[in-house]
Amino acid sequence: MFVQLKNTVAFVSGGASGLGLGTVKRLLDQGIKGIAAFDLRKSDLNHAKLIHLEGDVTQEKDVAKALDECEKKFGSIGAVVNCAGIGYAARIYDAKKNRIHPFEEFKKVIEVNTIGTFNVARLAAQFVIKNEMVSGQRGVIIMTSSVAAQDAQIGQVAYAASKGAVNGMTLAIARDLSNCGVRCVTIAPGLFDTPLLQALPDKVRVHLAATVPCPARLGDPLEYGHLVQTIIENPMLNGEVIRLDGALRMQP
Repeated sequence: MFVQLKNTVAFVSGGASGLGLGTVKRLLDQGIKGIAAFDLRKSDLNHAKLIHLEGDVTQEKDVAKALDECEKKFGSIGAVVNCAGIGYAARIYDAKKNRIHPFEEFKKVIEVNTIGTFNVARLAAQFVIKNEMVSGQRGVIIMTSSVAAQDAQIGQVAYAASKGAVNGMTLAIARDLSNCGVRCVTIAPGLFDTPLLQALPDKVRVHLAATVPCPARLGDPLEYGHLVQTIIENPMLNGEVIRLDGALRMQP
């Protein structure tokens, strides 16, 4: 009934840091058959079942080459996890500074978070459909959104827009690929202890952690990876956006 990690190969974009690295570590610890970490740079993580592939999610040639190398190395790709993403903070118009949101920065966030996610998903689908049917499915594409898609804070218009688009793609992709036996699920994490938050002052990090109802702390990337594992293993999870946030609802 359930998909076995020992028979699964995963391709993780953004796999060198943050949620992507947490996913790589979790899946390796749980005995996955093989895994490719695709990112702009390599991490220091070494494992016999892990390969590092460098490239840009927004570049078709980079992604296509990396997927091909992953399949050649491990023989198949059964799970694709999109974790690559960037952020940018600015009001659409800042009256105090008389400053308009930079157009290029908005486009850059959309290009990486939305277009990059779509690019990986569309190119990966043709690899996943090659797998044999197990419990009515052949594999899964997992995407990363954010609670900001629903609870966008001040200054998060670009980030919220990019993640809202990922949410919007989820059911559409799940339905598009349903006749091929390929699932699509999105995770919308809340506040996690990633490089983005690690760059903040300690007092800010403590304050943010305290806003999470339960558990009152920042999430661990390994916990994100745990949900990825569950999605891979459970064939009935499909077409859904799952919040992983400790009941957090962001204030303005």
